[in-house]
Amino acid sequence: MADPTPTTADTALLEGEKQKLHKSLSRLDMIGFTVCAFVGLDTLGLVAGAGAQGFTWLVVLAVLFVLPYALVMSEVGSAFTEEGGPYEWVKMAFGRGHAAIAALMYWVTNPFWVGGSLAFIATEAWDANIFGIPSGSVGDYVFKLLFIWFSIGVAIASLQKGKWIPNVGALLRVVVLGGFTITLVVYAIKNGVHGFPVGDLSPTMAVFLGLVPVLLFNYVGFELQNGAAEEMQDPQKDVPLAVLRSGALGVGLYAIPVFGIMLVLPPEAITGVSGFMDAVATTFTVYGGAADVLLGIVTLCFVGTLLTSGAVWMIGSDRIQAVAAADGAFFPFFAKFHDTLGTPVRVNVLSGVVSSLFMIAALAIFQDSSAFEVVLTIAISTTLISYLWIFTAVLRLRTVRPETPRPYRVPGGPWGIRVAVGLITFWVALGSWVAVFPGTLEKVVGLDYDFEDAWGVSFAKFELLTWGTLACVVLLALVGYLAGRRVRTGTAPVPLAAEAG
Repeated sequence: MADPTPTTADTALLEGEKQKLHKSLSRLDMIGFTVCAFVGLDTLGLVAGAGAQGFTWLVVLAVLFVLPYALVMSEVGSAFTEEGGPYEWVKMAFGRGHAAIAALMYWVTNPFWVGGSLAFIATEAWDANIFGIPSGSVGDYVFKLLFIWFSIGVAIASLQKGKWIPNVGALLRVVVLGGFTITLVVYAIKNGVHGFPVGDLSPTMAVFLGLVPVLLFNYVGFELQNGAAEEMQDPQKDVPLAVLRSGALGVGLYAIPVFGIMLVLPPEAITGVSGFMDAVATTFTVYGGAADVLLGIVTLCFVGTLLTSGAVWMIGSDRIQAVAAADGAFFPFFAKFHDTLGTPVRVNVLSGVVSSLFMIAALAIFQDSSAFEVVLTIAISTTLISYLWIFTAVLRLRTVRPETPRPYRVPGGPWGIRVAVGLITFWVALGSWVAVFPGTLEKVVGLDYDFEDAWGVSFAKFELLTWGTLACVVLLALVGYLAGRRVRTGTAPVPLAAEAG
C-alpha cells in the first residue's frame, strides 16, 4: 500500500473540507472531552469483580501505562495539530497506506462498543432501577436505538453548540462516582467494613492476563481530542494541560470507587460487568425510604455517562475517519463535512447504522451471552492494535519531523521518549495478543486454562471469528484506500469549497 507519490501533504479535497471547521474548543472543553473519553463506567464493575488484584493492576498500569502514555500524547498532540490527529501522525511517520489501516482499526470499535456494550448496559440499568424493559421486546429495541442515535445526534451537532454535552458528561462522572464514594463511607459507618484483603493484593499472572485488555481499554483516549485538533482554540498550550489534568482526575475516579467497593462489600456482591450498579443498589439501602428515589436519580446519571462516552468517542473517531477519506485513504463519499455544522455527517450516520445493525444482531442472534462477550472482545482488540501504529509513529516523528516545534517534550531527552514509547507499546502489544489469542500465554507460564469453560466456544471457533473480523477490517481498509486513489493523485473532481480553500 505504498503512496503513489512520496508527499504526505493534504489533498485538495481535505484542504477544502477543513475550511468548514470552526474553532470552538477551549481548554476547559478539552478537559471535559478527555475525561468523558478516558473514564468509562461500563467496565468498572468488571475490574472490581476481579477482587483486590483488580485494584493492584489498576494502580500498576496507572503508573506504568497511563503516566508515560499521557507524556507521549502531550508531546505529539501539542506539536502536530492537524485535524484527524492519529491518522495524520501515522501518515507522516509511515505513509497513507499504514494510516488507512490504523484509522479504520481505531474507528471501527466504536460503533460496536456503542451498539453493544454501552446500549446493553444502559438498558439493563434502566430495567433494574427505573421501569422494566423485557429483553427482546419492542421496548428493548426502541430503547437501545434511542440510546445509539442520541449519541450519533450529539456527534452530528456543531461543536460550538454540542460541546456542552461532553462537559455535562464529565460533571456526571464526578457526581455519580463522588456520590457513590460518599455513600460507601456512610454504608461502612453503619454496617462496618469487611477489611481490605491486603493478602489478596499480591498480583498473579492469571488475573492479570484476564484483565489486561479491559484495563487498557479503560485507560485509552488521550489522543481522541486531537481528532478535532483544528477546532481547538490553542492546542499547543491546551493539549498537554488537558491530558495531564484529565489523566490524574480519571485515575482517581477509577481507583477510589474500586477501593471502596472492595472494602465494604463482600465478593459475592460484585457481579462483573453490571457490578457497579449492583454495588450502588446495595449501598443505597442506607438511605431507607429515600433509597429508591435516589437510586433512580443515580441510574439516570449513570445512563447519561454511558451516552456521553459513546458520543465523545463518535465525535473524535468519526472525524479521524472522515479526514482519512478526504485525504484519499478511504472511500471519498465519506469525506464530506457539513457546510454549516462543520461535522462529518456521513461518517456519523455510518457509525449509527453499524451500531444499530450490531445491536439488532446481538438481540436476534446471540442468545448465548458468552458469544456476545466474544464479539466485544474482538472489537476491543481492533482498538488496541491501532495503538501499535499510533505509539510507534510518535517516536518516528522525532526522526522524520525533527524541525517541528514541540511546545512540550517528554522529559529525559531522546532516551526519555524511547523508554516511554517502548513501555506503552509493550502494554498494547500484550493486550492485543491476549485479546486475539486468549489462553495462550497462560499455557506458556504453566497455568491451567479451560478455553471452552472461559468463553463458551471452542478455541478454533474463537480464532475464526477473531481473524475473520480482523481480515474484514483490513480488507475494507484496502478497498477504501484503492477507492481514494483519484483523490490522492489529484484526478478526482474537486468541490468548489476545496478550490476556494
